[in-house]
Amino acid sequence: MSTADAWTYPANDGAHRPDDGWSQRTRFGLSDVITLLWRQRWLMAGIMVVIVALGLAYALTLKTEYDANSSILVKLGPEYVYQPRAGDAGRGAVMNNDAVVAAELAILQSGDLRQRVIDRIGLSVIYPKMKVGPSASAKAQATAKAVAAMGKAMDYGTAPDLPEVRLSFKHENPEMAARVLNTLMDEYLVYRRTILLNSNGPALQTQKASSESQLDSVNAAYQTFLSFNGIGDFDAEKASLTQVLSDREQQRYTLTSALQDAQARLTSLTSQLASTPREEGVYRDLNLAGEQSLDALRLRRTQAAATYRDDSDMIRMLDQQIADQERAQRQAPAASDTARRIGVNPVHQTLESDRNNAQAQVNATRASLVKVTEQIGQINDRLQQLAALEPEYRRLVSERTILQDSVTDFSRRAQESTASDAIARNSNDNIRIISRASPPVQGSSRRKLVAMVAVVLAVFTALCAALLNIFLKPGLPTAVAAGRTLDLPVLATARVKR
Repeated sequence: MSTADAWTYPANDGAHRPDDGWSQRTRFGLSDVITLLWRQRWLMAGIMVVIVALGLAYALTLKTEYDANSSILVKLGPEYVYQPRAGDAGRGAVMNNDAVVAAELAILQSGDLRQRVIDRIGLSVIYPKMKVGPSASAKAQATAKAVAAMGKAMDYGTAPDLPEVRLSFKHENPEMAARVLNTLMDEYLVYRRTILLNSNGPALQTQKASSESQLDSVNAAYQTFLSFNGIGDFDAEKASLTQVLSDREQQRYTLTSALQDAQARLTSLTSQLASTPREEGVYRDLNLAGEQSLDALRLRRTQAAATYRDDSDMIRMLDQQIADQERAQRQAPAASDTARRIGVNPVHQTLESDRNNAQAQVNATRASLVKVTEQIGQINDRLQQLAALEPEYRRLVSERTILQDSVTDFSRRAQESTASDAIARNSNDNIRIISRASPPVQGSSRRKLVAMVAVVLAVFTALCAALLNIFLKPGLPTAVAAGRTLDLPVLATARVKR
């Protein structure tokens, strides 16, 4: 028996019985621990052998895996530009680069994408050792296991502020690893369109049809409103009536002024006509014998002057006769009328004609003023009717305009969406495959890693087991520990035999 067995029970000091055990904690030193571990070497060796054997056995079951690698470049595309379904609020807002990469990475990690790859290549081709039952549920379960297995074998890598996604896939067959990864890339380019490029065309066409139906109803109400109220063009009629009213107001002011002038002129002509005689003398015949006799004497003297001298008796006699005749005419009263004719006074006729014209002008102006005033009243009545109808008209016009703009906007958006979707389905401008996967030449195995982990685990487990065995065992295992614990010198040790 070892020396440790001699120290299982401490000496009896009267306070404890030997079978109660020592109550004070055992004080170990480094040398004690090393000594005790050496004593547990066979236990540790056994545990290590078992664990290492199990680890090596598991490592031998691992197969070599080939890691195929690929990478894609992700840029901002139209899928990440916000296009509102209605209105323009927020139009053109874009995501940052990291958000775009995260969205594309989420699509790459989708289980549906891996299932599309499995459906395209075949589950039995990718995982030939996986058993698939004949029933639909068994096939679905096997497909789910294959999708999960592919997800574990797939690795994704990104870096902040870099528009790149790196992919790798591990498989026992290098060619299958490259084929699966390349098929995943091809299916990803198609699958992402179904996720990101969900066409708004049908929804826009439906909304356009709804807006057109509402527009037809509003147009019918609009036409009924115009027909019922006898309106061809509300705004044009209102503007025309306003302009005509302005012209008629100006015309009324002009006619009022002209009427006042004509009335004043008529009054003046009437006053002048009253003071102007209707008739006046046209002509009269006068007694002109003296003048004729004087003219005859002057004619004789002129004829005599051609024959006689100025100092001759003939000339003197004629001059004397002329002088006497002139003296007699100056002394005689004015010559009387031998005949007189009286006719219509032309001034009176002119004044009467002007008065008649002025009266006619007054009458015509007054009649025009009455007519214009009547037209102004009619126009004002019509404008008041239009003013009463304007709120309803404006409401119909506003609804009609909004619906027309809505139909136009939805038509434009539907065409743009259809064109954009057609372009997007035929191209992936913002996704570029930097490198496709090629069959890897060198594979990787985790046998060494598993073996190393098994050895480390075996050592750790054996060490833990030995320490537990040491510290949980009662008594004082060594003389040095007994002396340190009891604070008494150990004089000798002896092997106990049983």
